[in-house]
Amino acid sequence: MEATAIDSSKPESTDVLKDSNQFPPTPPDSTLGDSRTGCSSPSAEPEFPLPPPTPAATKVLDVDKDTPDSHVLRDPRLIRLTGVHPFNCEAPLTDLYNEGFITSPELFYVRNHGAVPEVQDDECMDWTFSVEGLVENPITLSVKDLIQRYTNVTYPVTFVCAGNRRKEQNVVRKSKGFSWGPAGLSTAIWTGIAMADVIRTAKPLRKGRYVCMEGADKLPNGFYGTSVKLNWVMDPNRGIMLSWKMNGEMLRPDHGKPLRAVIPGQIGGRSVKWLKKIIITAEPSDNWYHIFDNRVLPTMVSPQMADDNKDWWKDDRYAIYDLNVNSAIAHPAHDERLTIAEAEETYNFRGYAYAGGGRRVTRVDISLDKGRTWNLAKLDYPEDRYREARDQDLYGGALDVSWRETSFCWAFWNLDIPLTELAAAKDVFVRAMDESLALQPRDMYWSVLGMMNNPWFRVVIHNENGELRFEHPTQPALMNGGWMERTKKEGGDLTNGYWGEKTGAEDEVVAVVKTEDIKMTKDGVDTIIDIDELRKHDKVESAWFVVNGDVFDGTSFMKDHPGGAQSIISAAGMDATEEFMAIHSETAKAMMPDYHVGSLDEAARKILAAGPVIEVFDGPRPIFLDTRIWTKGKLHGKRSVSWDCRIFTFKLEHDEQDFGLPTGQHVMMRIKDPETKENVIRSYTPISETSAKGYLDVLVKIYFDTKERKGGKMTKALDALPIGDDLEFKGPIGKFQYLGQGNCSVNGTARFVKNFYMICGGSGVTPIYQVFRAVMQDKDDQTQCVLLNGNRLLEDILCKEELDYFAEHNPHKCDLVYTLTKGPKDWEGARGRIGPVLLREKFPRREDTMILLCGPETLEKSSHAALLEQGWTDDDLLFF
Repeated sequence: MEATAIDSSKPESTDVLKDSNQFPPTPPDSTLGDSRTGCSSPSAEPEFPLPPPTPAATKVLDVDKDTPDSHVLRDPRLIRLTGVHPFNCEAPLTDLYNEGFITSPELFYVRNHGAVPEVQDDECMDWTFSVEGLVENPITLSVKDLIQRYTNVTYPVTFVCAGNRRKEQNVVRKSKGFSWGPAGLSTAIWTGIAMADVIRTAKPLRKGRYVCMEGADKLPNGFYGTSVKLNWVMDPNRGIMLSWKMNGEMLRPDHGKPLRAVIPGQIGGRSVKWLKKIIITAEPSDNWYHIFDNRVLPTMVSPQMADDNKDWWKDDRYAIYDLNVNSAIAHPAHDERLTIAEAEETYNFRGYAYAGGGRRVTRVDISLDKGRTWNLAKLDYPEDRYREARDQDLYGGALDVSWRETSFCWAFWNLDIPLTELAAAKDVFVRAMDESLALQPRDMYWSVLGMMNNPWFRVVIHNENGELRFEHPTQPALMNGGWMERTKKEGGDLTNGYWGEKTGAEDEVVAVVKTEDIKMTKDGVDTIIDIDELRKHDKVESAWFVVNGDVFDGTSFMKDHPGGAQSIISAAGMDATEEFMAIHSETAKAMMPDYHVGSLDEAARKILAAGPVIEVFDGPRPIFLDTRIWTKGKLHGKRSVSWDCRIFTFKLEHDEQDFGLPTGQHVMMRIKDPETKENVIRSYTPISETSAKGYLDVLVKIYFDTKERKGGKMTKALDALPIGDDLEFKGPIGKFQYLGQGNCSVNGTARFVKNFYMICGGSGVTPIYQVFRAVMQDKDDQTQCVLLNGNRLLEDILCKEELDYFAEHNPHKCDLVYTLTKGPKDWEGARGRIGPVLLREKFPRREDTMILLCGPETLEKSSHAALLEQGWTDDDLLFF
């Protein structure tokens, strides 16, 4: 057979359908044969697509240099989905599509749960893994053993992350997952051996039903692991392999170097990287990541329901294995523009489609009228070129495709659409069907993890002054753009069955209830105050501040202010409207008439509106924080420590700059709400060392929107903040400060303690942790600490590794107790809530003792009540 060169730079384009009697080509029958014989080198002109030429990454990117992945070379074009670390990314959709059928390692998507194991090139052949469990002959093999003892094969496989297109679900309602766009998929040529071959060597027992796999990536909940059914692995048509080569070269670190599983037709999460163990079992894997990841729970299960009842996660009916059918439009690209007067008569719409379980995509339909009528697109199956190729050696393995009926790869579709029809349409939809007649659904099936999103892919068409502009549903990660975000901001309901468009129905009118404004001024107080008079009261002895043009005297409230005297002192002589209105409750606002002393004159208002006078330094400022002005820090990194908690790393103005936050105090952070554009201000306690320079770490629990209530403005805005953007800080604030060696300051009054009793839960650990760490790090500090940390789930315990370290190394002055209300079966700590019994046992009455509390409101209230009943007083307690 004569070799035919195939251009792999883009999918093969076909002509538009001329009439209803012309059809796309029927998928060709697979030819029978054994590609293990007669192997030869690839011809100079291959019969099938080979990897596109692309320059390899040559250096570690700056953003990775301070992370555990500082040994990994990466392409800067990749779009990071989870901040700096761990590394999760996809390529720009157009770049990915334009590479063609085979994706270069540079643009191949990456899903990492943690740090990438570092393996040197000269260590790869000696990398070992075991086959154990329900087998007669447990074995340990090296990569060298696989190459030398077993038949090596090569074939293309498309990987797809179960989260592909999740951003669309997150716009509708936030799921427990980060925002993949439609490029969470890639295709490579893999070389390895059939996994079944090594399992046969180990001789599985008849009661073995599952193949569990475990990688070398050590994560917060153990090593990454998952399982698939044994009979799938043993079925040659499934094509499940162990691979050490990708596109003819050694696996890259991000893709499992030196050994990984390749499981065609299933979600990428089943293809374990950095493989170390294969375990034959009678039941599915009990690995944390197998149970609590890669599941589609029923759509009515909310995140709270899933947290409260772990049985949802343990039901294997909800586990994801085979991919579902899906498709997307790559051309036109998002925000692509087409000038009508200069364009061709037709525009060639192009995109991809895929299915799971080895099923072939059989049709792709395009609609310009919201699904009332459909046009059949042409389909191209580059995978079939491998089936039709002569027997040969490819990258050190026999080309092993010709005999298989199963399809492991994506297909490409295209359709020429007349420009006149495009100009008249409002949008264009694509949907695909596979050979089992599974069809992409019209509407979204939202679920807790946001996985397997595959409704019709819709691109909106804007006809603007003789130009067509195309708008995709979303843009990946924290990137703005897409008709879904725009529609939601405009008040559209994305779940109304009409893609958020208004239909004129009366039930779409949402009444906005305006709350009554709280009166903060006192009747009869009409004194007019000028700027000179205001500035006479800018000290601790007399602290006046301004809210909405009215002047209030906070001097007498300093001792009782929950944020400490510094909060009032910092605002003295200044306009505190923004901070006050953003932070204070209705109760606090209702107290304000008691402190009202007058109103500013117009000249004073103009002077304050110009902002405070900023101190000028000859060189770089030594201290970042300022109590009277907002200072900008740049978001440097973002790391998930649980599904709803992130550590945000901010870069200060220069590497040697101190943040300037005393132990036990807090900082105000200000950010713009991306939806309303209003400033949102909240207080946080950083977890970075108080002596750290140049950078700041803040642990934040993200409060997402739920069906019952709106999420937190501040935390959602933080979660959406792109790397490199600024956030403003001001402070410090807080009434408590730990000075060391048992010495404290409470609202400026010195106090000495011999014992700290500490109660916290969830993200309330951060101020407690600051004080606890200060005591434990100072070997000369003999202050005794008893810390009760109460949570619902094991994964809700934040800073656990650090707390455990300090407790282990300071047993003489530390008693650390965790208690869980929903602890796992193997949990060895306390169970239940922090209540009277535990408090009586752990908090005996002692002199020179202070109790620090920070956590959810219910925890603080119940602990407060129990402590008062046991004889403690409010003077003994301090609420952060």
